[in-house]
Amino acid sequence: MAPIQSEDFKPTKSQTTTLVIIAIYFVVILIFWNVKYLNTILWPFKIFTVGLHELSHAIAGKLTGAKIESIKIDADEGGSTVMRGGKRWATLPAGYIGSSIFGALMIFCGFNEQASKICAIVIGISMILLLWYAKNWIARIITVIFVGLIALAWYLEGGKYLIYVVLFLGVMSCFYSLWDIVEDVVLHKINESDASKFAKLFCHGCMPAQVWGFFWFIYSLIILVLAIVLALYTFRDRDNNPNTMF
Repeated sequence: MAPIQSEDFKPTKSQTTTLVIIAIYFVVILIFWNVKYLNTILWPFKIFTVGLHELSHAIAGKLTGAKIESIKIDADEGGSTVMRGGKRWATLPAGYIGSSIFGALMIFCGFNEQASKICAIVIGISMILLLWYAKNWIARIITVIFVGLIALAWYLEGGKYLIYVVLFLGVMSCFYSLWDIVEDVVLHKINESDASKFAKLFCHGCMPAQVWGFFWFIYSLIILVLAIVLALYTFRDRDNNPNTMF
């Protein structure tokens, strides 16, 4: 195996196009997020990301022996996961950490058509799992909508547009997870966030919630950058592959 060189991470023509699309998505989301009426368009995607956040709590719970009672998502973009048992040191930060991983995975796979199809299956399974635990109509409807969206994108012209859907969902998830940490920890939009609960649990509050929030914010940024860097290296041969974006 040839040694890894800096040239291995230089974007190809197709990868440069994908990076431009990611940048455009970020700008569009930022504008729509802060403009009245336009932000309504983003509401379903925000709820989708809240669903991934809550599902991440549930996955961490199952992995640490919890019984998941329910997942609820509110119209105001809040959510809750009710479980019995599990390890709170794992389940509390799982929402921030898990939604960042989901977003980074989607961005990584958004650099390649075949990878985006695999990721679409993962998203579909995740939505079905969320539907299984969902206990209110918003959670149920949003899961059905996004499963349908992915199926439609896969069906149209042999999945030609699926890569754009996966990439947008990834950018939206990463953006939302970063902003979620800022709102919960820095702006204190809610009285008690996952970060504040974790701060009380870990070493009896020896580190404030803002510190944990900062760690998770940096973690989210790092995993996003790593996803892009790994995609540049992994999918370098895409220009010579028939499964290209264009």
